Amino acid sequence: MHDEPHDEPPPAGLEGETRPRSESAERESTRGARLARESAADVVRVEAAATREGVALAEKASRVVYWPAVLCVVAAILLQIRLPGKLTAGPQWLLPSLEGALLVGLAVATAKGSEDRYHPVRRRVAVGLVALVSAANTVSLYLLAHDLLHKRISNGRSLILSGITIWITNVLIFALWYWLLDRGGPSNRLEHPDPTTPEGHPDFVFPEMDGGRPYTPGTWRPEFVDYLVLAITTGTAFSPTDAMPNSRTAKALMSIEALVSLVTLGLIISRAVNILAS
Repeated sequence: MHDEPHDEPPPAGLEGETRPRSESAERESTRGARLARESAADVVRVEAAATREGVALAEKASRVVYWPAVLCVVAAILLQIRLPGKLTAGPQWLLPSLEGALLVGLAVATAKGSEDRYHPVRRRVAVGLVALVSAANTVSLYLLAHDLLHKRISNGRSLILSGITIWITNVLIFALWYWLLDRGGPSNRLEHPDPTTPEGHPDFVFPEMDGGRPYTPGTWRPEFVDYLVLAITTGTAFSPTDAMPNSRTAKALMSIEALVSLVTLGLIISRAVNILAS
């Protein structure tokens, strides 16, 4: 007769060893969970900081900067004040007053909450004022050339200074022209940054938008200084050198600036040098 099998008790100390191992595993598991939570919290904090920084940079990049244009108008006013009264269209105070009205308009545009919104009426008023100032400066050039051709000029120094004043004013005014024209103005460029869309169709194609794209940040957009450089190069080279015109209006404006600059530099200043040399 066989003996019935009996459950043998665990060896002495085995039960005591199992419990510590279980508690140790629990502690390790708790520690691992805590570390995971801390790591996740760190990741969330880093992501939140990066998000805040990105939002701040985006907000900074999504604002229209008006102060260079304001300085440009101030410089044009100071230059026009130096012109002799016989070279101004109408009263001597007329042109500086028009430029002052443009300056006030730009100052109103920078009021909080309104600088980044597209205002068609505000833009038309600004374009109209720039057109009047540009026309008045062209009249000043005509009057100076008329005096040069029909009167005996003995003061060549005054002629040179007047020609330089008209040329610099021409450059500043056309920088404003280009800044207001391209893609419907600064506010519309901000609202429609993609130049491949109908709303963002550019009037000027800058190197950063074409061949220079691999070296340009994705958030790049032309600012006032880009249009000032465009006006300077057009006024000195009499042709596109920095940005290419991409609309008939842009081509017409660049042609007008180049012609005014050519007459100013070629006719007046060269004649003034001859007067000084004689």
